[in-house]
Amino acid sequence: MGKAHFGLIGLGVMGENLVLNAERNGYSSVVYNRTPAKTAAFLAGPGAGKQIIGANTLEEFVEALERPRRILVMVKAGQPIDDMISQLSPLLEEGDLLIDGGNSLYTDTERRVADLESRSFGFIGMGVSGGAKGALEGPSMMPGGTRAAYEAIEPLLRKMAAQVDDGPCVTYIGPGGAGHFVKTVHNGIEYGIQQILSEAYDLMKRAGGLTGDEMADVLKNWNTTEELSSFLVEITEICLRTKDPETGSDLVELIVDAAGQKGTGLWTVVSALQMGVAVPTIYAALNARVLSSMRQERLAAAAVLKAPESHPIDLGTAVDAMAPLFDACVLAAIASYAQGMALLQEASILHNYNLDMSAIGQIWKGGCIIRARLLQRIQDAYTNNSQLDNLMLDPWFADQINRRLPGLRQVVAGGALTGIPLPCLSSSLDYIDSYRSARLPQNLLQAMRDCFGAHTYERLDQPGSFHTEWLD
Repeated sequence: MGKAHFGLIGLGVMGENLVLNAERNGYSSVVYNRTPAKTAAFLAGPGAGKQIIGANTLEEFVEALERPRRILVMVKAGQPIDDMISQLSPLLEEGDLLIDGGNSLYTDTERRVADLESRSFGFIGMGVSGGAKGALEGPSMMPGGTRAAYEAIEPLLRKMAAQVDDGPCVTYIGPGGAGHFVKTVHNGIEYGIQQILSEAYDLMKRAGGLTGDEMADVLKNWNTTEELSSFLVEITEICLRTKDPETGSDLVELIVDAAGQKGTGLWTVVSALQMGVAVPTIYAALNARVLSSMRQERLAAAAVLKAPESHPIDLGTAVDAMAPLFDACVLAAIASYAQGMALLQEASILHNYNLDMSAIGQIWKGGCIIRARLLQRIQDAYTNNSQLDNLMLDPWFADQINRRLPGLRQVVAGGALTGIPLPCLSSSLDYIDSYRSARLPQNLLQAMRDCFGAHTYERLDQPGSFHTEWLD
């Protein structure tokens, strides 16, 4: 094999599968891992017999690549990326291109793009979604940086990406950190939908008394619908149906109820707060993970803080696929997507990303974790109106909300009465009700602010700012 077409640094699960994907699509590759034993194991295992060679030093790695070099870096976000750039930069030449395929903070990517472009190197910050299987068979990819840098790797990415009816699930996202920002928001939406499905499970088990297989049957039915058919519903069914090989009981019931988070959900919420965008469903999902991690405190509190008396909740029946609960989950999922898309629109304005919202809907239709049939409707909504203020205002989505709101109200009210926490379903209802309210009580809030701090207020009947001496 001569000089390799493509280089990969970092042979974790995602890195291994991405390089196998590239090789399968006709791109010979060279790989490097800081632990040479890992490189050797990969070449003797999944990489055996393929157009892939290994390098034990970065000098060997760079030398093995054809020019201009195309290097995908799959190492931990943060300082490790900066350290790798520092080590690689002296070995690179004008026109070479680095691609950060990890979950980096978008502001870090902004800085790296500016720095490397100033030295005549290209830098792409690329969100990659799809997990190990998606990385191998075709992920959704969200590259950001200069357009020239993207065009240098576009043929490779279009072949590696998941393929749907209207094309590959990759597009140029925008300048600077746009690609990593879009991936961050993707993960925020993912947090929301995972929590929504977890709340549905909790209700079906605790209020409905369903077994794991019965709940899985409900999810199987939901996955045949346009509104909820998705990868996350599919794997939720699998999780609920899987048995523990030792006891034969539902495996999910043996798993500790404490979840962690790797940062992207937090970044989504922090960015939304900084940009003044409401993302209550996504925030509730993040907060639910934080509360779940306080397991020992919760166990102690359960013995002290009394639950309310049991109260029946009408979730529907298995025969009607839990119709009220289905409605609740549909609207909460729509709310999660609407909040994510609103955040992307605001970031596009603030950072001059010029995001194509319809194209983002298209590349999320395949390969990624939030892939769902609903994304075709999202793509259509922004194709029909690229300036759409909020996804919920699109006629199809507005009709869904108007028809399904009674089911969401019924489920949230039932959960409140019986003491089953429904953070995402409740927050989604609050979001919809707040957004559709022509008048909110913040007029009183403004009066209080002026009363204690002379912050002034505006009036409905007169222009300008006003102050009142409220206290004698």
